[in-house]
Amino acid sequence: MIIVAVLAGALLGALALYSILYFTSQKKLLSAGNQAKEIVENSKKEAETIKKEKLIEAEELIFEKKQELEKEAESKKTHLSKIERELDQMEIEIDRRAEIVEKKEKEVHELEVINVEKEKYISQKTKELNDLISEELRKLEEISGLSREEAKNLLLQDMRKEAEEEGEKVIQVILEKSQLEAKRKAKEIIVQAIQQVSAQQSVEATISVINLPNDDMKGRIIGREGRNIRSFELVTGVDVIIDDTPEIVVLSCYDAYRRELAKRSLEKLITDGRIHPARIEEVYEKTSQEMQESLKEIGEQALLELGIHGVTPEITELLGRLKYRTSYGQNLLNHSIEVSHLSGIMATELGLEVPLAKRAGILHDIGKALENFSESDHATLGADLLRKFNENEKVINAIEAHHDVKLAKSPIALLVASANTISGSRPGARRESLESFIKRMHNLEDLSERFEGVQKSYAIQTGRELRIIVNTEKVDDNRAKELARDIAKRVLEETENSGPVNVTVIREYRAYDYAT
Repeated sequence: MIIVAVLAGALLGALALYSILYFTSQKKLLSAGNQAKEIVENSKKEAETIKKEKLIEAEELIFEKKQELEKEAESKKTHLSKIERELDQMEIEIDRRAEIVEKKEKEVHELEVINVEKEKYISQKTKELNDLISEELRKLEEISGLSREEAKNLLLQDMRKEAEEEGEKVIQVILEKSQLEAKRKAKEIIVQAIQQVSAQQSVEATISVINLPNDDMKGRIIGREGRNIRSFELVTGVDVIIDDTPEIVVLSCYDAYRRELAKRSLEKLITDGRIHPARIEEVYEKTSQEMQESLKEIGEQALLELGIHGVTPEITELLGRLKYRTSYGQNLLNHSIEVSHLSGIMATELGLEVPLAKRAGILHDIGKALENFSESDHATLGADLLRKFNENEKVINAIEAHHDVKLAKSPIALLVASANTISGSRPGARRESLESFIKRMHNLEDLSERFEGVQKSYAIQTGRELRIIVNTEKVDDNRAKELARDIAKRVLEETENSGPVNVTVIREYRAYDYAT
């Protein structure tokens, strides 16, 4: 019972607790519902307020955008109005220009019509004029007896002759001015060169004199039955002249080298005292070797004096041999050294290659050192020799051109030719036999008298000037100038002169009458 009572009490307690809890939860639910309802109402009010505010803001934004669009539309409207006005103006201008173009087209059309008419008129008149000219030409041909081509050729010949005469006068004036200036400058340079080079001129004879210690030496030189003198002459190729002149023996030979070799050999024999054929040959051979060695030393000394380097030993030896060669009595080594100095000085004045000019000057007569040279071809021989040793082409050309074997290709060649002429033209530099001198004078006179219109010619100043008297009826003033130039050219081509020849043509008219 107790247990039932306890269980009943517990059950009642539980029901009471449940009732309390139920009423409490219901009350809380009611309160929460009221709160939720209040929150919803507040939310609606706030949403309504926010909606109104956003609507107001939207209306304001729409109003602002509207204002902006209205302004933009107004601006575009203004711009379009401006463009419309400009288009109207352009349309007006186009219309105006179209009117001008139309007007010009009409004028051009009118001018074309006029030109067509003028062309027709000109064609007609041209035809009439050609017919008239043809008729006149036919009449002229009948009157003159010449065809049109013949008359044209005759007219051209007259015009050509007149033009040639006028051209000749102009050319002559230019030539005279240029020649005067060139002569002045050339004389100035040449005088400066000559003043700086002092050359001792001497004429070398063909004999050498040897002094003897006594007259008994003559007998020893002659030997028994003349065997010593015959052996000496045979070995040396030199003539030995022994006469009554006391204590003197003369050696005669045109070859200076051979004569010098014979002189040294004989002096050694005289000093030694032993003179017989075997000893003569022995001394000659030894002296010949010494002379051969001395040739190179002589050439080296000449090159050293001029400051020239790079010359081969063979050419140096040939230069030394020039010491014993002469041309018209002028020593060729001294002549070559002088030409080298003159060429170098003139090259300095003209701003040319001085070492090359001096080199060409010293080597210009190297062909004369060869055994087979002749006066006419030594330039060719020298050029061929130097070409084998790969010498500078300007030097080779200078050697070939210094006697006009070939044309000068460089100013160096002209300088060497001028220096060669200057050296050979110095007073006393060269000698000439009377026979060859007279022959040269006659050749100059005969050469000039072969020209038409020449009456008489005279070679004066040892051939340095050629005065020519011409026929005044056959030679006028212009022809006199041409004649002087032609004769000078012919003298240069056909004669050999060591210096320039001044050609003077004299044309004189004399009128005579008598008072009776």
